[in-house]
Amino acid sequence: MDRPAPTAPADLTLRRGAARVLIGNWTGTSTVPSRTLYPHQWSWDSAFVAIGLRHLSVRRAQRELESLLSAQWADGRVPHIVFNPAVPHDAYFPSPDFWRSSSAGRVAGAPRVPETSGIVQPPVHALAAWLVHRADPAESRRRGFLARVRPRLAAWHDYLLTRRDLGGGGLAAVVHPWEPGMDNSPCWDEALRRVDPAPAGAFRRADLDHGHPADRPTDLDYGRYVRLTADYRDAGYDDAAAPHRFAVEDPCFNALLIVGELALAAICRELGVPDPGHTARAARLTEALVDRLWDAEAGLFRVRDLHTGAPVDEKGVSGLIPLLVPHLPADVVRGLHATLTGADFRATGTDLVPSYALTGHAFDPTRYWRGPAWFNTAWLIQRGLTTHGHHEDAARLRAGLLDQAGGSGFAEYVDPLTGEARGARDFSWTAALALDLLCDPKGATP
Repeated sequence: MDRPAPTAPADLTLRRGAARVLIGNWTGTSTVPSRTLYPHQWSWDSAFVAIGLRHLSVRRAQRELESLLSAQWADGRVPHIVFNPAVPHDAYFPSPDFWRSSSAGRVAGAPRVPETSGIVQPPVHALAAWLVHRADPAESRRRGFLARVRPRLAAWHDYLLTRRDLGGGGLAAVVHPWEPGMDNSPCWDEALRRVDPAPAGAFRRADLDHGHPADRPTDLDYGRYVRLTADYRDAGYDDAAAPHRFAVEDPCFNALLIVGELALAAICRELGVPDPGHTARAARLTEALVDRLWDAEAGLFRVRDLHTGAPVDEKGVSGLIPLLVPHLPADVVRGLHATLTGADFRATGTDLVPSYALTGHAFDPTRYWRGPAWFNTAWLIQRGLTTHGHHEDAARLRAGLLDQAGGSGFAEYVDPLTGEARGARDFSWTAALALDLLCDPKGATP
């Protein structure tokens, strides 16, 4: 690895541990989230991995993003999974033969190879590309990195801002709980009740071969995920034709789209090409985000259910991540900060942020996105705190992330009250984002 290393003994130990995870999970073209539980390439995982890899090898970080974007569909979507053909189909479900991207997705522009999923994940990729470039601008320019990825990133955002504006209010909608990346969040419960689950005998969950059932979504959740996936696939992954019994506007997803638009504007400036509207789109998206999803009384952003048109009365970590957006109204920033440091989300045992309010009726400290603290959301919120000048809170969250990441064996997530490791160990984005905060503690939005 070719990047400078920190010198404090504790920092060196953490860096070596994070590097070991990332090197061990590297496949030659990309990084798997986990060698056991997630043996393929995942979309937003790869973006977070690239952000950390830039501190070890800029060229490998570039490759991480380029390999993902090489599987982009002709309509602009970046699929949430790129399948490794060398991995047996029974190692992960839904497998390539369930998604059938190259046949069912042909009209939508799915590539013939590789096989992919047909849904998406949050658009962290433009921010990741910009941060990878900044790690070594000379190497990036020499290899033409930004010039290669910019058209693909722009097409990705165009897809979200056109085909996915299902609510007509200027925000991107998600059509499956896997798309916002917070699979079984209580924020989706109400919308999922409309979905008839696939019969339990119609699929086999490979995730339970490597994860404890108490940590994972329930069989009922999975049955609904499978039903939604099959309906979308059978509609040819056509956003206009699919039934979309689950369709919501998610605060985190749209906040990352705003930050991605600002990153694309920065990329245009770096390349010396005119900004075709990224800065203006970020401003419009910010206005729409506040108008449609901000709940001043609750002090956070709400998910909007597009079937009812109403906000969802649940407090998830997704509603805090828009703190990452740089040009929020001052009263919104104050409200988010108050909520983040209040009784709902202040987990003093770990200094991390639970995925669902500690005081919420559905809080569960061990079950995936129903309460555990995740390292990618902590990284995003830490960056938001820095962006808006809350440096003391940002430093506390940074210290909590580094402590819990190293102490948990780079766990997928942890119990927010005790720090007990949950899910997979040697998890790639945990290692990558710990490495990033170790090497770049003052990161802020472009």
